[in-house]
Parts: sequence; C-alpha cells; structure tokens
Amino acid sequence: MLEFIRAHKRLTQLLLLLFIIPSFAFVGLEGYSRFGTDSNVVAKVAGSSITKQEFEAAQREQMERFRQMLGAQFDPKMMDTPEMRQSVLDNLIAQRALLAELSNKKLSVSDQSLQQEILSMPVLTSSDGKFDRERYRSLLAAQGLTPSAYEASLRQELALKQLNNAIQSSAFAPKAVVARLTGIAAQEREIQQLDFKAADFSSQVKITDEMLQSYYKNNSAQYVIPEQLKIEYVILNGAAVESQLSITDADIKSYYEQNAQRYTVDEQRRASHILIAIKEDASPAEVSAAKAKAENLLTQLRKNPAEFARIAKENSQDPGSAERGGDLDFFSHGMMVKPFEEAAYKLKQGEISDVVRSDFGFHIIQVTAIKPASVKSLDEARAEIAAEIKKQLAAKKYAEMAEVFSNTIYEQSDSLKPVADKLKLTVETASNVARQPDDAAGKNAAFSNPKFLQALFSDDAIKNKHNTEAVEIAPNTLISGRVVEYKPTGKRPFDEVRTMVQERVRQIETRNLARKAGESRLASLQKSPDDAGFSAVKVVSRAKSGLDNAALVAIMKADVSKLPAFVGVDLPGQGYTIYRINKVTEPAVVDETRRKAEQQQISTALAQQEMLAYIDYLKQKSKVEILQPVVPKSSDGQDKVAPISASN
Repeated sequence: MLEFIRAHKRLTQLLLLLFIIPSFAFVGLEGYSRFGTDSNVVAKVAGSSITKQEFEAAQREQMERFRQMLGAQFDPKMMDTPEMRQSVLDNLIAQRALLAELSNKKLSVSDQSLQQEILSMPVLTSSDGKFDRERYRSLLAAQGLTPSAYEASLRQELALKQLNNAIQSSAFAPKAVVARLTGIAAQEREIQQLDFKAADFSSQVKITDEMLQSYYKNNSAQYVIPEQLKIEYVILNGAAVESQLSITDADIKSYYEQNAQRYTVDEQRRASHILIAIKEDASPAEVSAAKAKAENLLTQLRKNPAEFARIAKENSQDPGSAERGGDLDFFSHGMMVKPFEEAAYKLKQGEISDVVRSDFGFHIIQVTAIKPASVKSLDEARAEIAAEIKKQLAAKKYAEMAEVFSNTIYEQSDSLKPVADKLKLTVETASNVARQPDDAAGKNAAFSNPKFLQALFSDDAIKNKHNTEAVEIAPNTLISGRVVEYKPTGKRPFDEVRTMVQERVRQIETRNLARKAGESRLASLQKSPDDAGFSAVKVVSRAKSGLDNAALVAIMKADVSKLPAFVGVDLPGQGYTIYRINKVTEPAVVDETRRKAEQQQISTALAQQEMLAYIDYLKQKSKVEILQPVVPKSSDGQDKVAPISASN
C-alpha cells in the first residue's frame, strides 16, 4: 500500500481531495479563522490561514476514511509518511484555493437549491414522508452545529461540486483515441521464445572466498540480528478469573428457581396449509373468488383428508411451502400471524380447519404433530446454569482484579511475582522477542501484541528492568511484562551464514552468465535473424498471455516495423529469455461493449486530469505561503519530498 502511494502521488492527492471536500458540510468555513496566530499557522492561501489543528483534523479524518475503506487491511503507518502528510496539506491548500475562486467569481447556490438538497435527505424524512425539522435540529446539535452554520457550509459544498462538475464535464475522449487504445489492447502478437536458464550455467560458476567476503560485506543488512528480549509476563483474563470462582449446588438451584421460565419450552405444533393469496389492493370480487376457491378445496379435503399434501402442492399459492405439500414445520406461539395461530391451536392432531382469513389471504390448516410443553430439569440445566453464573460473577470479579493487577505491578515494579501470588496467576517466559510481532509465534501469542511490544521496548523497561504498565491486548485481557535480558542489534558471523552467502552469490553469477549469453545471442539475431532453438509459436495479447508481466510489457512495446523482431528480457530468479515476434494481428471486429467501457474509463481519467490542472492553476493564482513545513527535514536540511509552492 505504501509503495502504491509513493508511485501514484497525483492519484492519491486527487483521492484525498475528493475525500476532504465533503467535510465542509460538517466543519464550515467559520472554523478556518480560528487559532489565527502565525505561530499556529501551517500555511496561508489567498490570505486564508490553515492552522495546525485543521491539518491534524484532516489527517485524522483521512485516517478514519482509509480505515473504513480498507477494513482489516488498514495500516496506520500508511498515513505516517512524508508523502501522505504532504498530500493532506496539498489538498487543504487546494480546498482553500477553490473557496477563494468561489468568492472571487461570486459563485453560490440559490436558496431554492439549498432547500431541495436538505429536503431530499432520507434521514430527515419522517414516516409520513414529511420533513422532520426537530430531527434536523437535533442531528446538527449533536455535532455542535446550528442550522445557519450548517446551511452556510452546505451551500459552499454544493457550489464546490458545481464548480468541480463544470471543469470535469469539459473533458471528453475522442473516438479516434478510444479506437486506437482499444485496438492496442486487443492486438495480438505471434511469438517464439528462447530461454537461457540461470540453472544451466551453474557448472561454469567459479566462486572464491574473496567473492563471498565481498558480498557479505556489501550486503550486511541481510545478516543483521534484530534486538531481542528475554521476558517474563503475566496475564489477567476471563479464564484466569473464572478458574478462581467456585459455584455451589445451592447457587445453581437458586438460579434455576428464579429463572424457571427460561427452562420451559412452550407447546409446539406442526402444521401444513393451503394458501389462496389475496393482493393488498384486491377488489371485493377478487376476494370473493379467492374465498370461493378455498371453500371448494376445503370441500374436497373433508371428503378425503389424506389428499391434503397433493392438493396443497397443486393449489397452494405459498411458494415457501407448496412444494413440500404445505408443510410449515414446527412453530410456537408468536411465530405465525394471529388468525392463523388461533385456528391452529384450536385443532387436534390430524384435524383440518375451516377457511381462515389473514392478511395474506385464505388458509386451510391441518395440524400434523403436537409437541407438548416441557420443562428442562435442574440436572439437565446444571452445566448451562453453572456457566452462566460464572460468566456473571467473572465480569464483576474481573473489574476488581484488574484494579489490583494495575496497582500491584506499579507499586512493586521490579518483579511480577507479587501480582502473580496475590491474584493466583502464572508468570510465563518467552525468549527471542523482537520489536515487531513475530508471525512464527502465532497471532494469538500474547507477547506478540504490538501495544505490549511497544511497552516492553521502552527505555524504562529495558534500562531499569521495571514492569510494563498493564496493557489491554483484548477485551477483558490485561498483560504486564518485564525484561529479563536485552540483546542489542548484532550481525551474524560470516562462518554462520557462509552457506547462505555462497548460494546467493551462485544465483547472481549464474544469472549474470545467462544474461551475458542471452545478450550475445540477441545481438547476433538482430544482425542475422533465424529461428534455431526457439520454441513453438504462441499468440499473446495484453488480455491473455500466461507470461511474466515484464516479458509481456517488453513484447508489446517492441518495435515491430520490421519482422521478425527480437527482444530480450532479464527475468529475476529464472534467467534471460529472447522473444522472437513473427506476426502482429490487429482485431478485425471490435467489441462495442468493451469499447464503451474503455471510453468511459478514458473520459474519467481525462476529467480527473482536467480537475488537477485547474487546481494547479488556482494554486498558482493564489498566493500560497508555507509557514511551517509538515514534512521533516533530512540531514542535509532539504525537505524529504518536494515542498509546496504556488506552482506545485
């Protein structure tokens, strides 16, 4: 994700801009005049100040938006980079430049448009379809806004959207460009390949100690041993609390008697039915016809009750049960509509009801089985009750023990034994604990929790060997630890990694030999083409290739003005491959659906570029001053990324 952001700065800036602009609806322009002293101002745009608080609020807002968008894949570190901080400031500047342009051009939204926007919000519409003014005021009040302040900021947001739409709508994708791009995407090239596999050159490699030592020295970072800890730790969690609770038979009996209703199962009935449905807006004539049909079916059933399933399957208009002969399985009180339930509970097993009217239509009901009410005995419920009592007691007990846990590890900070003895906990140990979570230890390993590791690697824990604070690593789970031994960052000795170094050097040398041989053969083919040693013919395109991406890019970019054409590709981990391009085929028939989709994509990309260019123009037009850079300086005093200027 971080690499994507670095490689697509302009796209990231646009995405952030689209995220930030709607925030005017909840912040409002009046917020931008707060904290106006220069010592608190990050930048000024057309005389308007961007404060530290606004910059930090924008960072938090974007972090939350990315968190919601990416879910479990979200990494807070992605927001803590020079590029992202610069992008957030860039977009705040863009906001301010856009607002200045709205003011200069006297662009606004009419009262009528503003009113229509607010009235159209579903959340502000009551059940009768009318605008709920009280709800409107209460929602704004919950966010610390008044209607007038919100409407002013919403007016600005709508004006910004109109300006954005006006700029983006000016972009279009020429048909000739779309046709060309679609043709390129569908173009096919007939190829053959000649492989120079690195493994085939292994016998030619001569490795010396000097080569190994040189590689080890120049790539020392690969053989660094990160700082490590040997630790003790103690955990307080629900399981530890429950293990110390004892539940008596008297407790279980008392709970059973006080909650007898929970262990009573009401009578259940199984029934089948035939439904003749009625639409909500059915006319009296349609209702009469439906009732007559139901009564006719009932007459047939009275004569031959055994035919209920067949008649239901052929005539019932309940799609959920008709295929099962009308069977509805078991149900209890409250599970069926009232008229149906009342009729079903009056019948004996095997009896068929009269025609019953409900909101769904006319029913004929047959009760096929009855389960009488039952009560779970105390012995049957014992385990369930014991677990429930423990759960309730543990919640209260945990709160008490958590306070003792936190206080004890703080008061007796040089040992975990006092808290373990006091709360009957076990002191665990772990070795080779690194600063970063260890996947090999398992995600559920308590000492691999990032918050706990941060506490362990603090100066106080390492230098003074004090207990860490009580760290909550999960709901109702506290952990504290102390460092027993600290091993600083080191380097694995050469003799220990010699085999690894030798293998790596061999890989590099075999790749170099393969590339050298391949490049020599390529030069020869370009002078005097032939097909000796090449594979069978294969057809590839951008849509289908089965090749390494680097190979496909090289093939599709190759100059094919003269055929056959040859291109060489160095494939990491494999070797060197020469591709012979024999033929280029343009699509005879264009997929119109695909062309339209690509035209839309191109139009969208062009519209975004138009908006970015317009924003750049506004930045140049506005007098942008950076008073406090948000990107740290590097050791040479220069910004780590390009600073913002009026032309940036």
